[in-house]
Amino acid sequence: MSAQVNDHPLIRVDVTRTKDQEFTAFVQDAGPYLYKTALFLSGDPHRAEELVQATFERSYRSWHKARDGEPRAYARRIPLNLRIDGWRRSRHEVVSEVVPAGSVTGPADGVAVRDEVMRALSLLPLAQRRVVVLRHLLDLTEEQTARELGIAVGTVKSANARGIARLRDIFKEGAR
Repeated sequence: MSAQVNDHPLIRVDVTRTKDQEFTAFVQDAGPYLYKTALFLSGDPHRAEELVQATFERSYRSWHKARDGEPRAYARRIPLNLRIDGWRRSRHEVVSEVVPAGSVTGPADGVAVRDEVMRALSLLPLAQRRVVVLRHLLDLTEEQTARELGIAVGTVKSANARGIARLRDIFKEGAR
């Protein structure tokens, strides 16, 4: 913001926001995106809400580091890492076979399609699901997906190809 005071030259005035104000703006902007990410990763609206809450908690504690880079990318890694940690601890994934009606908001027709996609994703093996979600639902590149998951780009490519092929089969089976 610039202002001229009497006959003085233009003076640039930077209004500095507090950490809480910055973080509140971030939560409002990134909240729906992070919920969608967590929902696709977990397949359960309640788990997704828990993941988002944990994401905001961890992001706030490390806000000085998150805001210096790309805050949304920083926060996106948190639910992903939390889900991976959960999968490692339990050594198996329990995904709801049916997403409760109305758990994904949007136009009525969109909900039915999203529920069908959620059910299909829940049938994919974990590695394929993570890659497909990051590549196609979050629009990350192969390189970004590899970095997020800590795997090779070639692994991303093969998991993506197998996951997409499996989804095609699932949707074909459902069309019969």
